[in-house]
Amino acid sequence: MKRAIVTGGAGLIGTGVIEALLTEGWTVASFDVKEGTTKARHVYCDVGDESSVAAAFEQLGWKGLELLVNNAGIAGPVNGPIHKLSLSDWRKVTDSHLTGAFLMVRSAVPLMGEGAGIVNMVSTRAFMSEPDTEAYAASKGGLVALTHALAVSLGPNIRVNAIAPGWITNDTDLRKKDHAQHLVGRVGKPQDIADAVVYLAGAGFMTGQVMVLDGGMTKKMIYEE
Repeated sequence: MKRAIVTGGAGLIGTGVIEALLTEGWTVASFDVKEGTTKARHVYCDVGDESSVAAAFEQLGWKGLELLVNNAGIAGPVNGPIHKLSLSDWRKVTDSHLTGAFLMVRSAVPLMGEGAGIVNMVSTRAFMSEPDTEAYAASKGGLVALTHALAVSLGPNIRVNAIAPGWITNDTDLRKKDHAQHLVGRVGKPQDIADAVVYLAGAGFMTGQVMVLDGGMTKKMIYEE
């Protein structure tokens, strides 16, 4: 039996990842503060809270784990200039992404044996930014560093990789110029990320890497007309 935990399982990408894993025969638990639409087992968990993570693992009660997908995190960047960003807002964002991944890994590792994998969901925002997104960018950049640090510490038994999605949506009212920003000619879909998670779950010779899935958007120079 292949068992996986996906944090943020009720969100757009989390739902897609869970559905793909279930299709591949995995037993999946969704750790989230919200209950999703998939057939995965829902376990309430605020990943940024130490006691909530501990309680979630106790409730789950699994004795083994083959895959952890750290996907949870506050979706939108905190808006506003850095000199007006409160410490509490900074912590809300960084706790939900970076601290949450740390707490999940710390609890998951004792359950993981040889061949297990961890996938951290980062973002192209770890490498490029818009104004007033410091907390979000720092969180995602920290996850990139955490990924290679964990790969070194947990190898060879546990592989640790990351996925950096670009623009991912299920929206159908996009403009032609939205798709044209991407070298592949379209905006990304949750299935694109889900397919990558399934691949990384079995990629036995890959660890410490960040897979950028953005349709080539970050490679294209775009000038405003």
